Amino acid sequence: MLHINELTYRIEGRTIFDRATAGIPAGHKVGFVGRNGSGKTTLLRLIASELHPDDGGITVPRATRIGWVAQEAPGGPESLIQFVLAADTERARLLAEAETAQEPGRIADIHERLADIDAHAAPSRAARILAGLGFDEAAQQRPCAEYSGGWRMRVALAAMLFTEPDLLLLDEPTNYLDLEGTLWLEDYLRDYPHTVLIVSHDRELLNRSVTSILHLAQGKLTLYTGGYDQFEETRREKQRLDLKLKKKQDDERRHIEAFIARFKAKASKASQAQSRVKALARMQPIAEQIEERVAPFLFPNPAKAFASPLIRLEGAAAGYAANAPVLQGLDLRLDADDRVGLLGANGNGKSTFAKLVSGRLPAMAGRRYASDKIVVGYFAQHQMDDLPAGKTPYQHMLDLMPAATEAQRRARLGALGFGVEKADTKAESLSGGEKARLLFALATFHGPHLLILDEPTNHLDVDAREALVRALNAFEGAVILISHDRHLMDACADRLWIVRSGTVRSYDGDMDTYRAQCLAERGADPNAPRAKPKGNGARPTPLEARRQAAERRAALAPLKKAVTKAEAEIDRLSKTIAAIDAALADSALYIRDPLKAQALARERGEAERAREAAETRWLAASEAYEAAQARAEDAPLERVP
Repeated sequence: MLHINELTYRIEGRTIFDRATAGIPAGHKVGFVGRNGSGKTTLLRLIASELHPDDGGITVPRATRIGWVAQEAPGGPESLIQFVLAADTERARLLAEAETAQEPGRIADIHERLADIDAHAAPSRAARILAGLGFDEAAQQRPCAEYSGGWRMRVALAAMLFTEPDLLLLDEPTNYLDLEGTLWLEDYLRDYPHTVLIVSHDRELLNRSVTSILHLAQGKLTLYTGGYDQFEETRREKQRLDLKLKKKQDDERRHIEAFIARFKAKASKASQAQSRVKALARMQPIAEQIEERVAPFLFPNPAKAFASPLIRLEGAAAGYAANAPVLQGLDLRLDADDRVGLLGANGNGKSTFAKLVSGRLPAMAGRRYASDKIVVGYFAQHQMDDLPAGKTPYQHMLDLMPAATEAQRRARLGALGFGVEKADTKAESLSGGEKARLLFALATFHGPHLLILDEPTNHLDVDAREALVRALNAFEGAVILISHDRHLMDACADRLWIVRSGTVRSYDGDMDTYRAQCLAERGADPNAPRAKPKGNGARPTPLEARRQAAERRAALAPLKKAVTKAEAEIDRLSKTIAAIDAALADSALYIRDPLKAQALARERGEAERAREAAETRWLAASEAYEAAQARAEDAPLERVP
């Protein structure tokens, strides 16, 4: 379906893709992952022909329909359902022609083609997609212009899904979805009938909806079979193997180089030295593993703990217009160590509730009980737009630490992931992930008793999200999470509250229960089996994998024993030679006991010859062991296309 061949692409002299190659078979659902800024969106634009490679190429079969969600959100007067239906240009054209066609043969052709593309079922299919993305029947009839940017992007996504392109390209689609929409999209993509390439950092989506992972690192592309967890396990194992082989190769290279240096000028050893020169030349160096460090998130703990409940709501109501509360009847308590995940579709009032709890919005009715000394840290995505464009992270830290030295401020910034260069970069030039880090630093600087996070992961890659999970679990204050990232909710929230029907109440189920409920409400089947990974064969079960690993170890044991035995012999003989050399270094020995000196010299010669023989055995055994090890380890990796 999609072939990327020796692709090279540069931006302002920086190499994004360096002779990258990958192939995606038809019908595969592929998650595309890599660090922020590595070039994932660039590849999608190259596939969509918005950009052109410097070298190499990207090929798809002729007449392949490529779907790519435009960055411009719809904002015209047409209704949502009309906009989505109009995305199928062939259907729209045929329906318009059917109104004016006169020739009977042409009329018959039009209706036959409309039947072929199932045109009459299109309105119900479009309505189901819109409903899945959070638009009820009434909302579908409203004009696009009435919606904000995030909701319009959902409409653009709905239109693209409705056209069912042969190759669907999605770039972080969950960034403008709520949790409920994300759950529906997971289910929809799992059963999508064509090929999908999706850029995402949502771990659960990548585990549930895709059958392969395409990984971009250091300008290269590697395709792995399975979901994200399986990819991570396979990649880590491959890294461990490469590091192990590199260490062995480096040790072997040093030993051979030492042998060559010792004997290259000795006529009797010239042939052996030459054979080792050839062996050294044949060694393909194993690349050093370069793992980019992820700066941790540092959330200072509250300086003074408060007794529970930290905050209590009694009969409270909240809203923005008099006599029109968004939420009411709120009877809840938040304890000092609570981790609350807030559920509910966008528009139900999650952000309103967060503002009420934080004290940013006064209660319209009832009471909010909390100490006025409670410190609340508040993170919301919209705050990124409010960061002063010309202000640097260092200037923000200067405001927060006026009495500190410059070194102390920069040390604090460095620990937060802002080195010398980034600390003095204006906010307008920071990436989305860097702005998010800055907001986290500002929100948590004073050690809050309560930390409220409203969609904190939109600009974080998978590794940064894991760092966030670790920081939240180490934080000693209370946390309220609003997020479409199910992995974050599963890993951090120990209580769930749901915002629905104008109030907030405790939710008794878990995330799996909520997922099934959301899919049922949006017309999807929560019990549908997950698609099996496609590739060169099914992956072994954990039991089979352990058995196969044991068999490989057993087969390698004799070779490993031979290597170990030769190494021990070389070490023993080297110590013997060193001891003899130390004795022969005593010049008085030759006068005091010349016969002993001669015996030691003969013994040294015998030990030297024995060590050379052991070195030869070690080199042969090492080559045999590493070749067998590589063959054994290649067996599971062959399943990776």
